[in-house]
Amino acid sequence: MTTCFRAPMASSIPCSSSSSASSLRRRTFKTLCAVNSRNTAKIPMPPVNPKDPFLSKLASVAATSPEKLLNRPSNSDTPPFLDVFDSPKLMATPAQVERSVSYNEHRPRRPPPDLPSLLLHGRIVYIGMPLVPAVTELVVAELMYLQWMDPKEPIYLYINSTGTTRDDGETVGMETEGFAIYDAMMQLKNEIHTVAVGAAIGQACLLLAAGSKGKRFMMPHAKAMIQQPRVPSSGLMPASDALIRAKEVITNRDILVNLLAKHTGNSVETVANVMKRPFYMDSTRAKAFGVIDKILWRGQEKIMADAAPPEEWDKNAGIKVLDAI
Repeated sequence: MTTCFRAPMASSIPCSSSSSASSLRRRTFKTLCAVNSRNTAKIPMPPVNPKDPFLSKLASVAATSPEKLLNRPSNSDTPPFLDVFDSPKLMATPAQVERSVSYNEHRPRRPPPDLPSLLLHGRIVYIGMPLVPAVTELVVAELMYLQWMDPKEPIYLYINSTGTTRDDGETVGMETEGFAIYDAMMQLKNEIHTVAVGAAIGQACLLLAAGSKGKRFMMPHAKAMIQQPRVPSSGLMPASDALIRAKEVITNRDILVNLLAKHTGNSVETVANVMKRPFYMDSTRAKAFGVIDKILWRGQEKIMADAAPPEEWDKNAGIKVLDAI
């Protein structure tokens, strides 16, 4: 004969035994969770590229500790799966990358400076264009900046300019452009070394001659030239206005004659006579006329050492020269 046992109904369980039944259900649930966890630990993984460190790391974590991948909080601020890596800086924002990347460990990455800025860092001001307002603005600003940086160190002014005219003689700027740079030079506390490279014509020749005495130089094949200022094109200008402009040009001519006479050591009459027509001077003639003091002949007198050797420029600019390996 078969005997059947029927489980008692919940209503028939006494109140005293209800707590033991609840604890039994909790223990049974924990046992099932543990069994499921052991079963899910053996999740089959697809083959991954062994050279891919990201996927290899994920595969290793999934095989050993799958709960790190399965039990992720829904409100986590960490990007998916990045919290399983040892380093929290696996990825960086563009700003962090920009700050961390460098050419070497001592010099941060930045755009290379332009050539005038590099020359200015060596206290060199280069005039390589006609004296138009934009050039005057830059040169005067550089002179003022160099005096502010160090009022005792010399300033090196390299000149290759046709003054306020172009090479074909057409006027491109007012004579006041040259006078503005000249006045700025006279107001500086620094010693100014002027060097003619190529050509110094008209107002540019005045700037060459206005350097500190004994520190005015000229390259062997450079040219200097002084001439009378030119009247700008009048076009359809009324006759009275043209006369006013002509008088202003004559005034500028007289000022230029007086300044050249002052800096070259010649009389006003001598300068005025040679300026009646364009007066060209090579380096030897310019030295004889008093525009310059020395010619930068290669291998003669070592004038460049007097002006400033490259090592001194580097030292003053704070540049450290490393020995070649």
